Amino acid sequence: MLRRLLLASVGAIALGHSAAAADLPSRAPIVAPPPPFTWTGIYIGAQIGYVWANDPSRLNFPGAYASDFGIDSAEFIYPQAFSFSSNPGGVIGGAHIGYNQQFGMWVLGLEGDVDGSSLSRTYSVGGYPFWASATERQTIQGSIRGRVGVAFDRVLLYGTGGVAFADFENDHSANVFGSPYAASISTGRTGWTVGGGLEYAVTNNWSVRAEYRYSDFGHYTLYPNFANIPVYSAGTSVTHHPTENRVQVGFSYKFDPPAPPAPVVAKY
Repeated sequence: MLRRLLLASVGAIALGHSAAAADLPSRAPIVAPPPPFTWTGIYIGAQIGYVWANDPSRLNFPGAYASDFGIDSAEFIYPQAFSFSSNPGGVIGGAHIGYNQQFGMWVLGLEGDVDGSSLSRTYSVGGYPFWASATERQTIQGSIRGRVGVAFDRVLLYGTGGVAFADFENDHSANVFGSPYAASISTGRTGWTVGGGLEYAVTNNWSVRAEYRYSDFGHYTLYPNFANIPVYSAGTSVTHHPTENRVQVGFSYKFDPPAPPAPVVAKY
């Protein structure tokens, strides 16, 4: 009898403990859903591509006497002008930084980039008694641009445009009545650039892009300062108007925007 009473007591205690445990709140971890994707945020990245250019140029030589070069001759070079153009190409690549703000489907942003360039060309004009050549190189360029895009979730179609900067180096050589002369000139140019591209967000932070841009660095004139050149040829000048096309690919890492503050829950 005692044995049956003990078994019944143990069973009742076990049932009571199970019922109490069922009433307790679950301790299983709650996994927060991933944040929705947005283009908003600061980003940094890199790009590489190919650039091809066009630079219609004109070399103007004011004329000179052979005697000005120490030559015992009355020979005279009449003023001459040579028009020429070339289409150099090269690799371009560098880094960029920017910020996007998304409003529904629209994305507005500001981006700056800097690139090193292998763009280079050499040209030669004239013949005896006046011959000239030059090598023109673009060593670095950059831009500050606005961006306007339409987002289809993780796909962004955008246009871009703004101010472009470039540094050009020119090594000039001339031969007048058989006498060689040389001069080097570096000049910085400010122009404009415009283009567009496609960007795809692989994850919430990483994205890849493809872009095309056209740049125009305006008209400018160089005056080669040849050492010991006579006064009659001191007015030698070369006019330029470089424009560029580029295609490039790149990637970006977007930093997550600050999380919104936690909601305040009233306690009763």
